[in-house]
Amino acid sequence: MRSYLEDNLSAVRLVASDMDYTLLADDKSMPEGMPGRIRALEDAGVLFCAASGRPLYTLQDMFPESRDRMAFVTDNGAGVVCRNEVVFKSVIEPATVQALTDFTLDNNYGILTVCGLETCYVNERDRGYDEFFRTFYHKIEYVETLDHLPAEVNKFTIFFPGENAVAMRDEVYGPTWGERLSVTCGGSVWIDIMNRGVDKGTGIARLCEHLGVSMADVVACGDTDNDAEMLASVGHGYLVANAEERMERFADFRIPSNNDRGVAQVIDRVIAARRA
Repeated sequence: MRSYLEDNLSAVRLVASDMDYTLLADDKSMPEGMPGRIRALEDAGVLFCAASGRPLYTLQDMFPESRDRMAFVTDNGAGVVCRNEVVFKSVIEPATVQALTDFTLDNNYGILTVCGLETCYVNERDRGYDEFFRTFYHKIEYVETLDHLPAEVNKFTIFFPGENAVAMRDEVYGPTWGERLSVTCGGSVWIDIMNRGVDKGTGIARLCEHLGVSMADVVACGDTDNDAEMLASVGHGYLVANAEERMERFADFRIPSNNDRGVAQVIDRVIAARRA
């Protein structure tokens, strides 16, 4: 793969970044100076977007100083928000949510974290994972049963503590549900299921349509499966150095790793290119 240093960034209008293992270091820390970088991008005519499997309420908490001047592609594209305006949301049919719940629990495949627009629903018996879940879901409602939840659900997520999510996607969830729904992995422990046609790539496309920006003028940074469509559909697809080799077919350029703050370095180059 080519180095991102070879890329011409002068026409970039949108910078989108995945969060875990892309923008965030392995210890989940944010690069220093992100609020200033987001302001500098805005001053240069460029919008910053966090594109993540995480829900809106968690992402907004992670950008307290910048949430009003940036965009969010949430829940792997099931929600798109730009400067506090809801651009798009996708809700899974209740009958489909129930069918997924029955399929997962009846076969004892994993631990459910069912994502509503306002909170995440988790079975009371799985409260032992609360500290881990709180990293991703800042609002959790523990319930005695996940049957017939009285809420709009936009992402159905299964947690696999044994880190076998990719195999379960390829061997179980993809073959069973892939023709009806969008099935992807958020790393080695999560399978995320959304409505068919919902992914980060379509989320970015909806944001670009709202902004009047060409996909050719978008930088997208990512590391794993749920970033694939986003990386492949934009003009500047950037893969962090810590990504697995199998992801190289989706991007054109390699950037430094998450721990080396590759996304921050990209943002600095975009700012410099726009000011030149």
